[in-house]
Amino acid sequence: MCDTCGCNVTAGNRHLLTAGGHVAKTAAGNESVEVLKGLLDANDRQARHNRDHFDRHHVLAVNLMSSPGAGKTSLLEATIDALGEGARIAVIEGDLETENDAIRIRDKGVPAIQISTGNACHLDAHMVHTALQNLSLAGFDVVFIENVGNLVCPASFDLGQHLNVTLLSTPEGHDKPAKYPVMFRAADLVLITKSDLLDVLDDFDPMIAARYLRQLANPAPVIEISARSGTGIRDWLDWIRDEFTHRQLGGESADALDVSPRTRAGSV
Repeated sequence: MCDTCGCNVTAGNRHLLTAGGHVAKTAAGNESVEVLKGLLDANDRQARHNRDHFDRHHVLAVNLMSSPGAGKTSLLEATIDALGEGARIAVIEGDLETENDAIRIRDKGVPAIQISTGNACHLDAHMVHTALQNLSLAGFDVVFIENVGNLVCPASFDLGQHLNVTLLSTPEGHDKPAKYPVMFRAADLVLITKSDLLDVLDDFDPMIAARYLRQLANPAPVIEISARSGTGIRDWLDWIRDEFTHRQLGGESADALDVSPRTRAGSV
């Protein structure tokens, strides 16, 4: 997050910097650090509002983070397939441009709200707030927020989510938790995706990836998963169900969230 790439200023918070905005002018008029602090404080206030909104509707909000191409959308597609027609989920999609991923989710029969960030390399709470204005939470149990593919900036912005899930794909290498500690330290769950490639990419060792995670003092569970073969999907859904139950959302505990995977071709 820096002034060089401009990622601290997004379509969601730019109004705070315009004439009359909350941080349009600092005390002396030129302190970038003070402006940045103001933007982050405003983001955190909006995030608390978003979280209250999810809580009022008894909806669990899950933020999916990873590098580009790690398989976030494929994971969501496999999740929808496993849940079947009764899936009570919605998706907020974040990308710099295009609605490609949102279209893939909609083609599965699940509502997907697209956020196009332009030059911003992460979602922020203001963007999610705008998306929620176009998504009625009534009738949903879980909202997945697919963040912009990036292993750096998304970890620094609270969106109002309850949980962070970080995906690490096998082609990336098992040392990513050590190289990108902020992202993996923030994870409540780490999914090692594309696990069907482990036999081919024998230089990726899931145990080493887990060891790097533990060196960050993060006790988050690690699940090996493959959207292609179905490996780990049941464990993933069990984790979602357990988190849903733990938070006692919906008043009906786990019964309100049907996460029993239906039988599908290729599942194990």
